[in-house]
Amino acid sequence: MTDPVGQSHNLELSERAQNLLKLLIRRYVSDGEPVGSRTLSREPGLDLSAATIRNVMSDLEDLGLIRAPHTSAGRVPTQLGYRVFVDSLLKMHMPEKSNAREISEALSSAKNPDELLGAASELLSDITQYAGVIMLPDTEQAKLRQVEFLELAEDRVLAILVTDDGRVQNRVLFLDKQLTPSELVEAANFFNEQHAGRTLHEVRHRLLLDMQLDSDAMSRMMRTAVEMASQLLDDESAQEGVVVSGETKLLGIPDFDQLGKLRDIFDAFKTKQDLLDLLDKSMRATGISIFIGEESGYSALTECSIVTAPYESDGRCIGVLGVIGPTRMAYEKVIPVVDITARVLGNALRALH
Repeated sequence: MTDPVGQSHNLELSERAQNLLKLLIRRYVSDGEPVGSRTLSREPGLDLSAATIRNVMSDLEDLGLIRAPHTSAGRVPTQLGYRVFVDSLLKMHMPEKSNAREISEALSSAKNPDELLGAASELLSDITQYAGVIMLPDTEQAKLRQVEFLELAEDRVLAILVTDDGRVQNRVLFLDKQLTPSELVEAANFFNEQHAGRTLHEVRHRLLLDMQLDSDAMSRMMRTAVEMASQLLDDESAQEGVVVSGETKLLGIPDFDQLGKLRDIFDAFKTKQDLLDLLDKSMRATGISIFIGEESGYSALTECSIVTAPYESDGRCIGVLGVIGPTRMAYEKVIPVVDITARVLGNALRALH
């Protein structure tokens, strides 16, 4: 199991304080109600008086790990309290066998990478009951495997582009001249010989250079291949970078009972730029990343926690997936689900190649 990535805090807590913080957070995550000393005193195996528990809770409050909502005598964790819990007190468990089996079966049945990525996002949402999110692979860094040109009508050609990550793009091209099937095959062969194995970013750059060449210096076939490939690789065909699934599940969570909070979160889902920036940070990290509350750096997500993990294909990190929910999250259950989904997704992508 990969260790979570977070902000380290050098707080020296006694074993008693650690145990009480852990119990308080687990009870609050479970019940959603502020936790008092009397409630904690009834925890199995905790041989402490209510007075001792009150003293320790007072120390935890002084350290900024818990706080008292103004409406209750109980305490709830702060953002710092959750961070200490996640970094120092959390013991990971493997996902339930039913969850692991569900993930493997659902992802192994996908027929193409796009279907696979969408299924991964939906699975994360279904299992955790939060919003599932996945950053799609950067198509610009994918390598060209091959293109094909197929005749549709006198002035239309179906162009098919296949990349090394198994993704397939289809686009109908409109030509100002008719080409025979053999000419289309020749143009595709020429283009593949020149560009197969290069990233799409490199291919675009070389196409721009080729289009600036004197037409007389280019063979007819080279010019035809360049014109068709330029249409196929037009930036407008690029796909959006993030898929979010199950965001409506956040509507039923009491932590988001204020309409303003939900509106800000849904706006972030809709515009996606903040999510892209956050997932890009996760992609540069090693293993699991956890952003709690304000750690995300985005005001819309200050009431949220985001748990992410990168996924790979052929040993190369190509994207990030994760879960977005309230800070009152069952981290010990969510983290392993995100971790194993990323691993299974990487294997499934490899199997599609």
